[in-house]
Amino acid sequence: MVLVSVSLALTSIAALAQQVQIQPVEAMPLPTIIDGNTPFVWRDGNIQMFSSTGVPMVSTASSLLGWWESENVQYNGPNRPIWFESAWVDEDGTILAWYHHEPEGVCGTKGGLTAPKIGAAVSYDGGFTMEDLGIVLEAGDPVDCSAKNGFFAGGHGDFSVILDHYTGYFYFMFTNYAGPLERQGVATARFAFQDRYQPAGAVWKYFEGDWTEPGVKGKVTPVFPAMQAWQRADADSWWGPAVHWNTYLNRYVVFLNRACCAPGWPQEGIYMASTLDISRPLTWSWPQKIMSKSEIGSSPGYYPQILGFGPGETDSIAGQVVRLFIQGVSKWEITFE
Repeated sequence: MVLVSVSLALTSIAALAQQVQIQPVEAMPLPTIIDGNTPFVWRDGNIQMFSSTGVPMVSTASSLLGWWESENVQYNGPNRPIWFESAWVDEDGTILAWYHHEPEGVCGTKGGLTAPKIGAAVSYDGGFTMEDLGIVLEAGDPVDCSAKNGFFAGGHGDFSVILDHYTGYFYFMFTNYAGPLERQGVATARFAFQDRYQPAGAVWKYFEGDWTEPGVKGKVTPVFPAMQAWQRADADSWWGPAVHWNTYLNRYVVFLNRACCAPGWPQEGIYMASTLDISRPLTWSWPQKIMSKSEIGSSPGYYPQILGFGPGETDSIAGQVVRLFIQGVSKWEITFE
């Protein structure tokens, strides 16, 4: 068993010591190849999972331990390839989903670099068909085709979304790969609940203390800043945040990758942070390591996220005991103390 002491900020000036117990359990793989955050929703008594390697899939089962049936999502929109990384179900069963899109040719033929964008979609048939609602988050900084990280010349991507019932906003936590070092890392943006079916132009980024910058082309102030720029081959940065509301802690908890400090995005470890108030980005605790690369034991070991197994629990809402998944396989159980 791994026992980790994690400092979780109550406010910007006070802290509460918490412990996270991580113990090995029998391996539980998800039914498809995982290449990003993996959203789950409950609808009509079934659990549904969205996954992708550029072409999205939907998997359905009667329970998290049930027999999964998987098929391709029919996506009706202009942006391909896409990865659905967050989803939410409205009261009438409509599914709202948000995707990571990697446009081609942003640097011509040079190195295959891209600059991701984040878009929205809606499904009226249980997730089997998705209608595009447009790009909602896009970097304002120009692409840098001299970037040496091997994948991105800028852009926004690798994200998760959560609804805060207290403020009535959906919050994005996303990775900014663009611009100067001081603006890179994990950033945040939000849009009002009433704009959920018309989100294009309604998303606002957090910048220098307020939600004042437009989602498309606006500037950001990172919540978890990069330590070394993504333009470098040896970038050192947090990325791929997976956020959930923890009903036991009564806090938002986010799990993070950390790429450091050599070519190829090597996974330095799995990190965790939390806040009481997601509308105040500066109240997030500083990320604390909960697993090292050697403890993960898989390569490359990306995309950490939790999955709750209680009634109605998913990747975005869970309680004291959860399963930790890394790249679609759970070999660990987490207990929040």
